[in-house]
Amino acid sequence: MSGPKLFERFELGGLSLANRIVIAPMCQYSAEDGCMTDWHLIHLGQLALSGAGVLTIEATAVVPEGRITYGDVGLWDDATEAAMKRVVDGIRAHSSMPIAIQLAHAGRKASTDLPWKGGKQIAATEANGWQTEAPSALAFGEGEAAPVALTRARMDAIRDAFAEAARRSARLGLDAVQIHAAHGYLLHEFLSPLSNRRDDDYGGSLENRMRYPLEVFDAVRGAFPADKPVTVRVSGTDWVEGGWDAAGTIAFAQALEARGCAAIHVSSGGLDPRQDIPVGPNYQVPLARAVKGAVSIPVVAVGLITDYEQAEAIVATGDADLIALARTILYDPRWPWHAAAHLGGRVRAPDQYLRSQPRRFKDLFDQPDDATY
Repeated sequence: MSGPKLFERFELGGLSLANRIVIAPMCQYSAEDGCMTDWHLIHLGQLALSGAGVLTIEATAVVPEGRITYGDVGLWDDATEAAMKRVVDGIRAHSSMPIAIQLAHAGRKASTDLPWKGGKQIAATEANGWQTEAPSALAFGEGEAAPVALTRARMDAIRDAFAEAARRSARLGLDAVQIHAAHGYLLHEFLSPLSNRRDDDYGGSLENRMRYPLEVFDAVRGAFPADKPVTVRVSGTDWVEGGWDAAGTIAFAQALEARGCAAIHVSSGGLDPRQDIPVGPNYQVPLARAVKGAVSIPVVAVGLITDYEQAEAIVATGDADLIALARTILYDPRWPWHAAAHLGGRVRAPDQYLRSQPRRFKDLFDQPDDATY
């Protein structure tokens, strides 16, 4: 019998992964003026020892106004790059796990408080707040201040900021870039007819609404080394009638594939407070399955994947090529170890932890000479 599919090596746009487990980007809201801190070294460092296939740095704003909160990480100047370099170098000293970064702009969902402080919008006139910007001057929630509708010049500036952040990512030696076009943030706002009411070439038809996100992709792809992958995270549906849906997602994914996108990471929701999400195990897998049936590039499934057999089934049946973990791996940073033990797979552990291998799982840990990332 062959081993578990979840622990097979996987080639992603020239990047070789030890298995099909992706650590999804997870905001920590712990940066200072966009600069990473010791928290990020601790947080990402422990996850880099988890045995997963790839680690993704949290949503990283390409301009200060693109942060969700004042505690978000950024990569827009030399100071933010230097702070990130310190963290990346610290991880690299002890882990060879590939590191990706998610580049983002929060659009109208920016300028909010930290989640554990309520997460409400902060007015532009208050400390830690700023004027938000979006495709159209439509507020996200009732009672919130409306964003400023982006001018063509400002759209160009943000597109160029994405590209510059990609160049900084390359200087940092990061292995992949993911563009955030999901969860109701700026690029998703362009895609959805619920948030995009523009009457120029960037609004109206599906082709027009996809135009700016595709321009951003092209700019990032052109700025990042050709031999390294650029992927995109999408919301497969708004879960609101008349909003962004699976058909639009498929069209967008096909357009991205034609431009050299290496993979599509399929999430959902986040754009409209009216969303009605049928939350449960595998609730987003059908969206990933639909995209996978329409493109030839790899597809990543995410969302309430917690069980080892569940994860194995998703990739073994072909619903997706990889699975991503977020809250699950925060709760259990050794989830890949435990999944490998349960399924009969093997996983790389740091040399310092090799003696922790349980006696009943004698072949759980790969040795340094027979497994690399």
